[in-house]
Amino acid sequence: MVAFAGWSLPVQYRDSHVDSHLHTRRHCSLFDVSHMLQTKILGCDRVKLMESLVVGDIAELRPNQGTLSLFTNEAGGILDDLIVTSTSEGYLYVVSNAGCWDKDLALMQDKVREFQNTGRDVSLEVVENALLALQGPTAAQVLQAGVAEDLRKLPFMTSAVMEVFGVPDCRVTRCGYTGEDGMEISVPAVAAVRLATALLENPEVKLAGLAARDSLRLEAGLCLYGNDIDDHTTPVEGSLSWTLGKRRRVAMDFPGASVIVAQLKGKVQRKRVGLICEGAPMRAHSPILNTEGTVIGTVTSGCPSPCLKKNVAMGYVPSEYSRPGTPLLVEVRRKQQVAVVSKMPFVTTNYYTLK
Repeated sequence: MVAFAGWSLPVQYRDSHVDSHLHTRRHCSLFDVSHMLQTKILGCDRVKLMESLVVGDIAELRPNQGTLSLFTNEAGGILDDLIVTSTSEGYLYVVSNAGCWDKDLALMQDKVREFQNTGRDVSLEVVENALLALQGPTAAQVLQAGVAEDLRKLPFMTSAVMEVFGVPDCRVTRCGYTGEDGMEISVPAVAAVRLATALLENPEVKLAGLAARDSLRLEAGLCLYGNDIDDHTTPVEGSLSWTLGKRRRVAMDFPGASVIVAQLKGKVQRKRVGLICEGAPMRAHSPILNTEGTVIGTVTSGCPSPCLKKNVAMGYVPSEYSRPGTPLLVEVRRKQQVAVVSKMPFVTTNYYTLK
């Protein structure tokens, strides 16, 4: 167990980190992610409120559709990444990072007060539910046994409230942090253990901890807030321009728009890239050098990839070094080793989309 954002969380369970990682890729794993902040934004002006804080087009979301978005500051820096779902029940369901709990909650509450003071209809509730993530190619088959709804009709980044293994009022969202098919289940806290136990009765399902979660998300090319993105990186630098809604880019009505849109149209100094190398694994803070041996950037996340049997990492380099295939050097334990810029995800993602 380790301390994480005020919680005590498991790094691994009985199985080794690598076994747990591969089990998720081949079968499915259950992650307890109840530490994450879950909120509801209610009222007629809920979309306007959320769009005053994030870069995404929340108004265009269909009922029960969600999107990854970013809170930004006036300098264009990323304050956090979050998932916003526009529910058919008339509220926005928001999931954001535990490490940013206080900051995110204050940001949203301050904006709610500002809106209320000008007579607009909006309010915020913290959802005191647990959150269980069932991730892997057999996740849908496992969950289907406990729900009446047809999960084939619930594609990636959509959500529905349903009874799950006899537990009413669970919100099931088809998303996750592994690159695999899977669901995050927001479950009333009193029933969380009962639901987890029911899921674990299926031999396909094993518990997985933070170590597997980190290597799985890295293979999938997904950012960890505080490592790969922070308030000094913009969405364009972070290779997250796809989160910027088209309408929002034109209107330039989100925090930091003048900086971010200028970067979209012009050149950005540095970019987040994937790196692959043999030898010792690259880790956060390892210096990245060009082939002449000049330090040009830094690794932000890195680990050995259990699936590729090579070392993978992400980090920031000047734009002219960001093309896939570019040879670079990474310094690991005071030794330089050859690395190559790689496309991400490193391992093909298997999200369930309706063709």
